[in-house]
Amino acid sequence: MKLSFTTLGCPDWDLDTLCKRGREYGFDGVDFRGVQETLDITLMQEFTSGIAQTRRKLADAGLEVCGISSSIRLCVPEKLKENLEEARRTIPVARALGCGRVRVFGSGDPQQQSKQQMAEAGRECMEAILAIDGARRLSWLFETHDEWTKAQDCRLLLERVLDAAFGILWDMGHTSRVGGETPQQTWEAVGPRIGYTHVKDAIRDPDHPRAMKDGWRYVPPGTGQLPLKEAIALLGEKGYDGWIMFEHEKRWHRELEEPEVIFPQFVGWARSLGM
Repeated sequence: MKLSFTTLGCPDWDLDTLCKRGREYGFDGVDFRGVQETLDITLMQEFTSGIAQTRRKLADAGLEVCGISSSIRLCVPEKLKENLEEARRTIPVARALGCGRVRVFGSGDPQQQSKQQMAEAGRECMEAILAIDGARRLSWLFETHDEWTKAQDCRLLLERVLDAAFGILWDMGHTSRVGGETPQQTWEAVGPRIGYTHVKDAIRDPDHPRAMKDGWRYVPPGTGQLPLKEAIALLGEKGYDGWIMFEHEKRWHRELEEPEVIFPQFVGWARSLGM
């Protein structure tokens, strides 16, 4: 398995810094979810007219672009036009960077629609995206997130879109902490469609000042209560040899550790597990 980090974890770093430090800390790749002030990299000069130079910088640093994390929300019908516009921008960027994966969200409004109705809206949107020229050369990976943290729910959309270009991004923290699933239960529901992973750890500590609304707070990988080791071991047993991406959400949670501290810790922990 290969190790990567998300740019959510280093929101103050420019491109040169993330190349330098990603290499220094021993990562194999980087997943782009914004750079500094801009969340959508497809709107940045470095990823449009200057993308050839950007790819050279990353290659010189020994970093692959393992993913582009989009804001596409498949199960929100009123966002169809916006989703397609973002997809059209993302496809040429991903291909120019040699990146084969795009993260998408499910989202949707459970107060207005059933899960089945939301999944049907997601099917319509995903089929429209896959009809765009070049889309099927990428993997569009639906994250276990927001209204879709249970793998059993995710199957509702996966079963409607059987195209090999559509699959699952397994956020191990979400399915365990929010979805209440064991790694084995997640695998049994969606395992063969998993094409990418997000890893972060947390501990239930409702009285801590850094606790989130659900009473959990993020901690360095391997020091929390989430079954990360079990999940990663299960992936290995099932033949997964793809990316393990450390999703340190510093952009959203400024109180978290600085990337200069937590990134090397993550690599050391992951390598201790044989990755």
